[in-house]
Amino acid sequence: MLAQMRKRVGQPDPALGRFLRRRREEQGLSQEAAAFHAGITTGTLARIELGQSDPAWSTVRAISGALELTLGELAQGVEAEEKAAAR
Repeated sequence: MLAQMRKRVGQPDPALGRFLRRRREEQGLSQEAAAFHAGITTGTLARIELGQSDPAWSTVRAISGALELTLGELAQGVEAEEKAAAR
């Protein structure tokens, strides 16, 4: 498992992007609105949601705050996305 974690460091996490997008859409927020509330650009959010960017932890925290997610909810949501993709 540690070897898998090492491979993933510095690489985009598609499960994170899928979860954030789903949560944003559930809240009825556009990318523009969510990005504004997180203090990031729409392009940055789009790349994260598409799994094309490996965001800094501060960016993940900002997006989570904008989407009213606790860190526990974020972790559970990403884990659920990973399990769904593995099926």
